[in-house]
Amino acid sequence: MNKNEFDSSDEETSEKEQTPFELSWLSLEPVHYAHILGISALPGCKFKNIRRNLLQNVEEIKRHEIQDVFIFCTMWELSFYRVPTLIQEYHKQGFVVHHYPFLDGGVPELDTCQKILGDLQTCMDNSRKALIHCYGGLGRSGLIAACLLLRLDDKITPEEAINLVRGARGPAAVQTIKQYNFVNEFRENVSRCHPSEETRLFLSR
Repeated sequence: MNKNEFDSSDEETSEKEQTPFELSWLSLEPVHYAHILGISALPGCKFKNIRRNLLQNVEEIKRHEIQDVFIFCTMWELSFYRVPTLIQEYHKQGFVVHHYPFLDGGVPELDTCQKILGDLQTCMDNSRKALIHCYGGLGRSGLIAACLLLRLDDKITPEEAINLVRGARGPAAVQTIKQYNFVNEFRENVSRCHPSEETRLFLSR
């Protein structure tokens, strides 16, 4: 580990030095859900030139009346980015935590993705406000957000789903070729591996 990339100090960042915590909102109205999905980078992250304040970031999330938080970072990442107690802090503040780690730049197993999307859809169906995040809130989070759109409406195309996510989060969302391909092949893979699940989802709409 490069010592210039990792600050071993435990002191909280002063207000002037803090990196802004940007929380974006993806409207689900294009897929006929009157809800929004929060997408953000990692709260409290301290890495290279990024200096966020964990407690302040969590308070901001709470102010937005978010109830469920979905984390895609691994435990190793949470330690490396200096937020090893993030999950405990979420629990302390009363959030329902859904931890589904998969590697940065990578894609989840299809069954894991389906579980994440099922939990997210349950949140939406019960009018619970949800936030998803990974390290940057772009690659893994963008992939999940795009697949959620595809799950909620069988008429939206993968390209439209990706563009909606990029419109909310920025052009870097859905970062890698592997992630882009996962979104584009999502329905085909669900149909091949879980044909009854796909039929049930689309008939329920």
